[in-house]
Amino acid sequence: MSAPQHYAVKVVPYRSDWSTEFEKEKARLLEILAPHVVTIEHTGSTSIPDQDAKPIIDISAAVHTLLDEQIYGDLLSHSGYRYIDTGMTGRHFFVKEHEGARTHHLHIFPLEGFYERNELLFRDYLRAHPEFVKEYGELKRTLAEQYHSDPDGYTRAKTAFIQRVVDLARTERGLPLQNVWED
Repeated sequence: MSAPQHYAVKVVPYRSDWSTEFEKEKARLLEILAPHVVTIEHTGSTSIPDQDAKPIIDISAAVHTLLDEQIYGDLLSHSGYRYIDTGMTGRHFFVKEHEGARTHHLHIFPLEGFYERNELLFRDYLRAHPEFVKEYGELKRTLAEQYHSDPDGYTRAKTAFIQRVVDLARTERGLPLQNVWED
């Protein structure tokens, strides 16, 4: 079990090369994680056009069956990823860093229910509703200043907005509402 590392919260304007960075990393991960992985999606704020974001590429991978994190850890060990124990069940979380700064977050989930996950619903809803992108960007910039050295506080402070958007997305898709922090 790794102790969580704290890092400064830095929100930057959207960069169009984030999607290119994701595609490169996706190709590497598909090679490394084959035959376990079914699909890999770009999630998080860097996957939403014109969205201000922490410059960390969030990647969600679906696997046929969620195996022990050590199996994925061994496969990923030479690619710069390390496992972080978040205490969440039903997923594994890996981070990749460059010069002490996080560059990628890899979330591994089981395929069952993957496309109904709040992370993907949130992304798709914001992509389809740019008016929320602007509001979310303003909120993120304000909170990044307020919680500059408290990433957990920054995340908690975004919860009401994220919950509102996820509720709208789940309602639009006819899915039951759920707390955004539930798996």
